[in-house]
Amino acid sequence: MFSPSRDEARQFMIDAWAKYRARAQLTPLERMAAGLVALHPEYHPILEQPDRHRDRDFRPEGGDVNPFLHLSLHLAVAEQLSIDQPPGIRAEYERLRIAKGDEHAALHAVLECLGEVIWNAQRHGTAPDAALYLECLSRQ
Repeated sequence: MFSPSRDEARQFMIDAWAKYRARAQLTPLERMAAGLVALHPEYHPILEQPDRHRDRDFRPEGGDVNPFLHLSLHLAVAEQLSIDQPPGIRAEYERLRIAKGDEHAALHAVLECLGEVIWNAQRHGTAPDAALYLECLSRQ
């Protein structure tokens, strides 16, 4: 199982974006990550100044959104959708995409549910609950 550290995950996003901007050859995962970064121009300055932001703590209580966490959740959802894991997530995403009329808005709804499931698992010291994930998606 691939389990990068915080620093490795951040560096991966920074490197994928830098390679994309330099028109360098990308691995399939880097291509996916760069495509997600492209959807978020508000994060470009952060990824393009890694020495300033790589080690930064993003504090939600201060109104910060952690772009590295957000992009990592996007990457996780993209992978889940590509393999329909948990089973049924792809159908829920398609339903949300049609209902919202916007692919990115649908992805953000999925991200919210994934975040909720991860938070719940961490809070209770359990594995993420696929049934809870799908139930959350059904409420979106």
